[in-house]
Amino acid sequence: MTKISGGEALVQSLVREGVEVVFGLPGVQMYGIVDALRKEKSIKFVVTRHEQATTYMADGYARTTGKPGVALVVPGPGIYNAGAGISTAFSRSSPVILIAGQIPRKTIGKNFGGLHEVNDQKEITRPITKWQKLVLNAKEIPENIHEAFFQAQSGRPSPVHFELPPEAMVEKDNINLMEPKVITRIAPELARIKKAAKILLGAKKPVIYAGGGVARSNAESKLEEFVNLTKIPVITSAGGKGTLSDAHPLSLGSSLSGKGLLKDYIDSADVILGVGTRFSMRDQSGGKAKLIHIDIDPNMIGHIHKDTYGLIGDAQETLRLLSEEIQNLKYDSWRNPEKEILEIKSKLSSNEDELNYPQEDFLNALREGVPSDAITIFGMTQMGYYSRSRWSAKSPKSYIDSGYSGNLGYSFPTALGAKIGNPDKAVICICGDGGFMYNSSEISTAVKYGINLVTLIYNDGSYGNVARDLDNDFGGAYETDFVNPDFVKLAESFGAVGIRAKNPMDVKNIIPDAIKLDKPVFIDVPMDRVPRPKQWATSAPWRKPQEGLIK
Repeated sequence: MTKISGGEALVQSLVREGVEVVFGLPGVQMYGIVDALRKEKSIKFVVTRHEQATTYMADGYARTTGKPGVALVVPGPGIYNAGAGISTAFSRSSPVILIAGQIPRKTIGKNFGGLHEVNDQKEITRPITKWQKLVLNAKEIPENIHEAFFQAQSGRPSPVHFELPPEAMVEKDNINLMEPKVITRIAPELARIKKAAKILLGAKKPVIYAGGGVARSNAESKLEEFVNLTKIPVITSAGGKGTLSDAHPLSLGSSLSGKGLLKDYIDSADVILGVGTRFSMRDQSGGKAKLIHIDIDPNMIGHIHKDTYGLIGDAQETLRLLSEEIQNLKYDSWRNPEKEILEIKSKLSSNEDELNYPQEDFLNALREGVPSDAITIFGMTQMGYYSRSRWSAKSPKSYIDSGYSGNLGYSFPTALGAKIGNPDKAVICICGDGGFMYNSSEISTAVKYGINLVTLIYNDGSYGNVARDLDNDFGGAYETDFVNPDFVKLAESFGAVGIRAKNPMDVKNIIPDAIKLDKPVFIDVPMDRVPRPKQWATSAPWRKPQEGLIK
């Protein structure tokens, strides 16, 4: 057996896990791994300008490919900086592997004031990771890095934190490389499947509520088969967009917090089948429906809705078993909800409470310019908020948001990771000017590695949502405006393409040509402050509708 270094053992373990790219920012404690990456040509090492981007890019890669994303950072401040991306990944159950350095082995926990020292740094990420591990010796690396991948992907996918000191990366030993751990699909007991099927067959007005767990399980085809069999309409969460195409005759699109036609429809159901969703506070139904909840995580069953019949299992396998059971019961599809769904869709498309706002026109311009098979990453901006209910997704893993974490600044680096994972697809990033500036230095990363996405920067010169809320609900905006660079010149200074739209409607003419360019493209979209739609008024206790500002 040839002696290898801990860094080489780690990188060879990544190869065995099928890793093709690592997002990182090297530092002194990580040299042993960086040197091993230099020697391994099958893994691309993408170096960012800030640690925050490493985990955002890993998350974007993971959520759009279904494969784990890997981030590499130094200890202490590197982990703190990476935390925003980890929290977003945690909120969207995304399998991100955070590989972090440590201070020298003998000084860990001694508070000697060493470079980047943070005592018990695993505690930094404990609330936003599923598993944390400190490995002290090179021989322990293969077993534990494979465990990290297993933990990230089994059960509810989640970020994990793996750390090791610099000595473990450079010391050489007879290290036994291992194969990845096998991940099996969990299924509920057959008796529970049978009971759930009978509940569904006895329902007068059932509805399916599909979340992001459908896509994470690659269960989209099983969901469509189940829907076609049972004729049960589908509403998705924002994270579940695209799990059933919005063009499907039984799709009602995405739910919306507060009042609205879809919430009314959910409230009128007598049985709700939740698939791969947390049933978060935003998604709660005010009705008295019986809930059947399919989830891989037993802790989520009954977590918010106590009266829930739980099916603990993988979404794909559970939907397959439910379909088989319903067929075994000689199910005859007596439901014919298509007409009612068409009527609801017609009302949604003419609903003045949602349509009589500038945001709808802006979104229409995006619809005309963005290809139907593109991946869209919407930031925490006016267009992002509005897209949750109004943007149509025709395929899984094509609509990416920030989950309940709601991080400003996440969208651009997340989109970079999505594009690296999907080089042959158009990737469109929709940012506000405030959020874009968080990680604007990653224009450098986009240019260096030829990450040719299209980024739209909606530019109102302020934290517009905050300004509007303060002005509308608290008597006046305060310190919400800021000074922006010339975004066109900023892009050009890095070697990217900068374009200035005339107005938000102009993007429909710019985007198709921008996609064809062999460079990263940044579109500055000037806009005025926009009003708050009525249906958003109930999303916070102090909010009230903004009257008199409808166009």
